Amino acid sequence: MPGFVVALVVVFLLGAGDGKFDIGIPAEHRQGMGGTIILWEALRSGQIDAYPEYTGTIAQEILKNDRATSLSEIRQSLTKSGVGMTEPLGFNNTFAMLVRHEDADTLGLSTIDDLHRVEAQWRPGFGYEFAERADGYAGLLKTYELRFATPPRVMELNLVYRALASRQVDVIAGDATSGLIKALNLSMLRDNRSYFPPYYAVPIVRSAVLLARPRLREALNELAGRISADDMRAMNAAVEVEHRDVAATVSDFLRAKLPN
Repeated sequence: MPGFVVALVVVFLLGAGDGKFDIGIPAEHRQGMGGTIILWEALRSGQIDAYPEYTGTIAQEILKNDRATSLSEIRQSLTKSGVGMTEPLGFNNTFAMLVRHEDADTLGLSTIDDLHRVEAQWRPGFGYEFAERADGYAGLLKTYELRFATPPRVMELNLVYRALASRQVDVIAGDATSGLIKALNLSMLRDNRSYFPPYYAVPIVRSAVLLARPRLREALNELAGRISADDMRAMNAAVEVEHRDVAATVSDFLRAKLPN
C-alpha cells in the first residue's frame, strides 16, 4: 500500500528535492523494497532509518492490536520496539472500495452494503496485500457478510484500477488518495459498517536516529497536517496520470507548502 509511498518518502527524505533535509542531513531514498512487514523489519534491523506508514496498518499488521486506535497508544507501543513516530502528515489514506461511476449511478450503489445486490454476478479484484492481510479481504467478507460468486483476481495494486475501468473486474479495493479515482471515473463506496480503521500517514523513525539527530523530529513535524487528501490525490494524479517526475512533483509541492 500504495504507489504514493514513493512520493512521501521523497517528501521527507529528500526535502526540497536536492537530496538533503533542510537541516543538512544526507538522505538516501531506497525504492521498491516491498510491503509493510519487509519495511518494518528493515527499519528495526537498521537497514533503513525511516519510512511512512499508516496508523491502521501499524495497529493491525505490526502491533497485531486492532484496539490500539489512538495516536498515543500507537506511539507508546512503537517505543517498546525502539521506533519513534512523529506527527501525522494530514491525510487519511483508508482503503476504498471502488466501482465504476456508471455502475454506481445505474444500480444505486453508494455503500459497501449495497454490494449485496450484485455479489452473485460481480468479480472482485484486489492487490496482493489486501488479499492477504487480516484487515483486508477476509475481514471485509466477515464484517459485511458478502458472498461473491468468484474468488478475487489478485494483481499488482497499480493494475487493479485499470482492470476495473476496462471491466476485467467489477469492484476493487484501492486507496482513498489515488489519483486514478478521478482520472478513470470511479466511485468510492461508503464504509457504512466502519470496517476500515483510520489510516493516517505518519513517519516512523528508529529511536536511535531521533536521539542522534535531535533536529530530525522537529524537521519531520514541520510537515504535520500539511498534506491534505486533496493534496495527495493531486500529487498522485501528477505522477500516475500525467507521468510527471516524482521528485519534481514533490519538490513543487514543498516549495508551495514550505516556501521558507
